[in-house]
Amino acid sequence: MTETAQETHNVTLTPEAAAKVKALLEQEGRDDLRLRIAVQPGGCSGLMYQLYFDERFLDGDAVRDFDGVQVIVDKMSRPYLDGATIGFADTISKQGFTIDNPNAVGTCACGESFH
Repeated sequence: MTETAQETHNVTLTPEAAAKVKALLEQEGRDDLRLRIAVQPGGCSGLMYQLYFDERFLDGDAVRDFDGVQVIVDKMSRPYLDGATIGFADTISKQGFTIDNPNAVGTCACGESFH
Protein backbone atom coordinates (compact mmCIF):
# COMPACT_ATOMS: atom_id res chain seq x y z
CA MET A 1 0.00 0.00 0.00
CA THR A 2 1.34 3.43 -0.86
CA GLU A 3 1.44 6.36 1.49
CA THR A 4 -1.31 8.12 -0.47
CA ALA A 5 -3.71 5.29 0.36
CA GLN A 6 -3.33 5.83 4.12
CA GLU A 7 -6.10 8.44 4.27
CA THR A 8 -9.60 7.30 5.20
CA HIS A 9 -13.04 8.33 3.95
CA ASN A 10 -16.53 8.62 5.40
CA VAL A 11 -18.33 6.11 3.15
CA THR A 12 -19.97 3.17 4.93
CA LEU A 13 -20.44 -0.34 3.55
CA THR A 14 -23.32 -2.26 5.16
CA PRO A 15 -22.73 -5.84 6.34
CA GLU A 16 -25.00 -7.08 3.50
CA ALA A 17 -22.97 -5.19 0.90
CA ALA A 18 -19.68 -6.41 2.40
CA ALA A 19 -20.93 -10.02 2.26
CA LYS A 20 -21.95 -9.59 -1.40
CA VAL A 21 -18.56 -8.08 -2.29
CA LYS A 22 -16.80 -11.00 -0.57
CA ALA A 23 -18.96 -13.49 -2.49
CA LEU A 24 -18.18 -11.77 -5.81
CA LEU A 25 -14.46 -11.74 -5.06
CA GLU A 26 -14.58 -15.44 -4.19
CA GLN A 27 -16.28 -16.12 -7.53
CA GLU A 28 -13.48 -14.22 -9.27
CA GLY A 29 -10.88 -16.18 -7.32
CA ARG A 30 -9.01 -12.97 -6.53
CA ASP A 31 -7.90 -11.69 -3.14
CA ASP A 32 -5.97 -8.67 -4.47
CA LEU A 33 -9.00 -6.59 -5.49
CA ARG A 34 -10.73 -3.78 -3.63
CA LEU A 35 -14.11 -2.13 -4.18
CA ARG A 36 -13.65 1.30 -5.73
CA ILE A 37 -16.50 3.79 -5.45
CA ALA A 38 -16.26 6.87 -7.62
CA VAL A 39 -18.31 9.75 -8.98
CA GLN A 40 -17.99 10.58 -12.67
CA PRO A 41 -19.54 13.34 -14.78
CA GLY A 42 -22.49 12.07 -16.80
CA GLY A 43 -26.12 11.07 -16.76
CA CYS A 44 -29.22 13.24 -16.87
CA SER A 45 -28.48 14.99 -13.57
CA GLY A 46 -24.75 15.58 -14.02
CA LEU A 47 -22.99 12.93 -11.91
CA MET A 48 -23.00 9.13 -11.96
CA TYR A 49 -21.77 6.54 -9.46
CA GLN A 50 -19.25 3.91 -10.43
CA LEU A 51 -18.61 0.76 -8.37
CA TYR A 52 -15.98 -1.66 -9.60
CA PHE A 53 -13.14 -3.86 -8.45
CA ASP A 54 -9.66 -2.40 -8.67
CA GLU A 55 -6.23 -3.73 -7.82
CA ARG A 56 -4.56 -0.31 -7.93
CA PHE A 57 -4.08 2.51 -5.49
CA LEU A 58 -4.01 5.90 -7.15
CA ASP A 59 -2.53 9.14 -5.87
CA GLY A 60 -4.96 10.70 -3.38
CA ASP A 61 -6.98 7.52 -2.74
CA ALA A 62 -8.56 6.99 0.66
CA VAL A 63 -9.23 3.47 1.93
CA ARG A 64 -11.39 1.97 4.66
CA ASP A 65 -11.82 -1.67 5.67
CA PHE A 66 -15.19 -3.32 6.31
CA ASP A 67 -14.85 -6.85 7.67
CA GLY A 68 -12.00 -7.64 5.28
CA VAL A 69 -13.39 -5.70 2.31
CA GLN A 70 -11.32 -2.67 1.39
CA VAL A 71 -13.30 0.24 -0.05
CA ILE A 72 -11.38 2.90 -2.00
CA VAL A 73 -12.60 6.42 -2.81
CA ASP A 74 -10.55 8.74 -5.00
CA LYS A 75 -9.69 12.28 -3.97
CA MET A 76 -12.14 13.96 -6.40
CA SER A 77 -15.08 11.74 -5.38
CA ARG A 78 -14.61 12.03 -1.62
CA PRO A 79 -16.59 15.28 -1.10
CA TYR A 80 -19.51 13.99 -3.20
CA LEU A 81 -19.63 10.70 -1.28
CA ASP A 82 -19.01 11.99 2.26
CA GLY A 83 -21.48 10.23 4.57
CA ALA A 84 -22.84 7.91 1.88
CA THR A 85 -23.89 4.35 2.72
CA ILE A 86 -23.45 1.52 0.22
CA GLY A 87 -25.94 -1.29 0.74
CA PHE A 88 -27.13 -4.35 -1.11
CA ALA A 89 -30.77 -5.20 -1.83
CA ASP A 90 -31.91 -8.70 -2.76
CA THR A 91 -35.69 -8.64 -3.06
CA ILE A 92 -38.22 -9.56 -5.72
CA SER A 93 -38.50 -5.96 -6.86
CA LYS A 94 -34.85 -4.93 -6.57
CA GLN A 95 -31.46 -6.59 -6.64
CA GLY A 96 -28.13 -4.84 -6.59
CA PHE A 97 -26.03 -2.33 -4.76
CA THR A 98 -27.76 0.75 -3.40
CA ILE A 99 -26.27 4.13 -2.53
CA ASP A 100 -27.83 6.35 0.10
CA ASN A 101 -26.03 9.66 -0.36
CA PRO A 102 -26.93 12.65 1.85
CA ASN A 103 -25.10 14.94 -0.61
CA ALA A 104 -27.40 14.13 -3.54
CA VAL A 105 -29.83 17.02 -3.82
CA GLY A 106 -31.79 15.37 -6.62
CA THR A 107 -31.75 12.45 -8.99
CA CYS A 108 -32.94 11.90 -12.54
CA ALA A 109 -36.12 9.96 -13.28
CA CYS A 110 -34.22 6.76 -14.11
CA GLY A 111 -32.25 6.93 -10.85
CA GLU A 112 -28.89 6.49 -12.56
CA SER A 113 -27.47 9.93 -11.83
CA PHE A 114 -27.62 12.72 -9.25
CA HIS A 115 -26.68 16.33 -8.58
